[in-house]
Amino acid sequence: MADQTKVLKKEYTNWLRRKKKANGQPYSEGTVMQYVSALSTSPAKLSNIELETTNVFEIVDVIQYGNMRKAMEQAENFDLVNERTGNKAFQYSLVYFEDFLREKLGFENASSQENEQLNTAKGDLIMNSSKNHMLDKNTILYGPPGTGKTYHTVLYAISIIEGKPLNAILQEEKANGYSRINERFEAYKANGQVVFTTFHQSYGYEEFIEGIKPRIVSEELTDSEIGEVAYEIVPGVFKSFCEAAEKPIVQPSNDYGIRKEPTIWKVSLGGSKENQVKRDCFNNNRIRIGWDNYGEILTEDTDFSQHGGKMILSRFMNEMRHGDIVLVLYDEETVDAIGVVTGDYEWLEDMQDYKRSREVNWLVKDIRENILELNDNTVMTLGSVYRLNRITLSDVLDILQRQQSSHVDSVIQKNNKNYVFIMDEINRGNISKIFGELITLIEPSKRKGLPEEIMVKLPYSQEYFGVPSNVYLLATMNTADRSIARLDTALRRRFSFAEMMPNPDCLDSIEINAEVLDLPKMLDSMNRRIEVLYDREHTVGHAYFFDLYKEPTLEKLGRIFEHTIIPLLQEYFYDNYEKIRLVLSDNNKPESEQFIVMSEVNLNELFGSIGDFDLDDTYTYTINRAALSQIETYRKIYDYNSSK
Repeated sequence: MADQTKVLKKEYTNWLRRKKKANGQPYSEGTVMQYVSALSTSPAKLSNIELETTNVFEIVDVIQYGNMRKAMEQAENFDLVNERTGNKAFQYSLVYFEDFLREKLGFENASSQENEQLNTAKGDLIMNSSKNHMLDKNTILYGPPGTGKTYHTVLYAISIIEGKPLNAILQEEKANGYSRINERFEAYKANGQVVFTTFHQSYGYEEFIEGIKPRIVSEELTDSEIGEVAYEIVPGVFKSFCEAAEKPIVQPSNDYGIRKEPTIWKVSLGGSKENQVKRDCFNNNRIRIGWDNYGEILTEDTDFSQHGGKMILSRFMNEMRHGDIVLVLYDEETVDAIGVVTGDYEWLEDMQDYKRSREVNWLVKDIRENILELNDNTVMTLGSVYRLNRITLSDVLDILQRQQSSHVDSVIQKNNKNYVFIMDEINRGNISKIFGELITLIEPSKRKGLPEEIMVKLPYSQEYFGVPSNVYLLATMNTADRSIARLDTALRRRFSFAEMMPNPDCLDSIEINAEVLDLPKMLDSMNRRIEVLYDREHTVGHAYFFDLYKEPTLEKLGRIFEHTIIPLLQEYFYDNYEKIRLVLSDNNKPESEQFIVMSEVNLNELFGSIGDFDLDDTYTYTINRAALSQIETYRKIYDYNSSK
């Protein structure tokens, strides 16, 4: 039996490798292994159900498996187990394994009764099977210039964020137009679910992950002399994006007053441990600090030179906002209460000391929670008020859940939204320089929360960093700049690739000056010649001609060729004008209709007597701008026997 299950598992793995996604591309190796791992380990984690076996690969009967799968989906913790596999890998793999068994056992010829049983067993998930065609976590759209790679990143991003199959988005675009989809894309971008960046030769780790940046010291931030240059660790665009993707979602207008992106403050109430001031605060839903000798109101004339406290008072009175969260110090490693700021600064005249106060809503109190590790092994000081920049809202949520403060679950919820990070022109960047040691973290199986999770300690901030499982990486690559074969090997292993080649079917014939020009045929003819003279990675994209439909004139077509197509061919062929002429079929046209006119140089006229010096026949090449305004010039690219 053990040998049989190993064989079936291997066959299923290979079947997944051959399986195509909705866009026609195979699944990446990381996704395949994620599906296999989820199917191998997840059944044993399901609770309150009875299964014949938790080893799915022992089942070879399709109907038996269908019933078993239906039972697993009824488990009370199915959603939790499924979520922890990442990207619903368990749910999808359950469906795919049934498809695999049907194909393996030839159930396409099964009786109608058997098929009816199978369809019933498949349940609602199969009825909505289009939802299963999810895109890989890391995808590169690659192809020659002008094939719509950047354009398609919008469609891919919408598919990922909205959990819809790519084919459905493509059909929506065809039916309703691109603008409506782009509006949703811009809304997600404004909401922070999409970030777009372009790689270039100077792009580096400091811009992408984190770096040390200079700043001019200002009075409110430090005790240093104003105008001095200081240095601070600044998160890069990708690190900031990942942090945003795992931030818990705070429900608006919640009963606890927590704002959307609260600052986390450490507050000392009358010092450490148990004391009278702290007990008063716990009993009366407030926090209190001192420096009473300065009086209720502070002004520019207030002298802080003897007793200090300027920054602490500024934080407490001016910077702390409604909806911020406070952690109360018990000792240098431990907090004993968590609350939400709900009131403005006020002065408690009736109090003997610690008269500065703010109202809070205590979420938990009289606890003992060690936050040393969360605070990057940095102990807390007795300073009355300061920001806990290393501690996130996610950390606070974890503490509250450990303290069985379940009432906040309806207010602070785990972020299950999908986020898309778009890297345009990825091949123009130095991948080793940009990703550094983090290249491993983007693998689907190494994401945070998964069994093979990897966290790396960053060199500057010394923080531990990982990539959340709800972050998708989407990149574009121009094959005219660099072939996939020459792409960084580490990057290639971690991305799946979707080829985007010129598609003449995206174009229609167009009427210019009452004459028809077959644009699809023209583009196809040029590209077939380029493939013979160079290769398929340096063809011409269909997108270059889209603007012609808005302005169907010879002048517009001439500008496209003069300023886009011909310069592109010059770049491809390194100014080998003979090959450019072949691509444009100039060798089959009269001189008046040639894009590039070839003229032989009269060496004797140019140099006079050159004696024994041997010069080959020499030609010069000139762009014939007069030909750009003739329809036959373009028609004869694909039909050189054409005549008016």
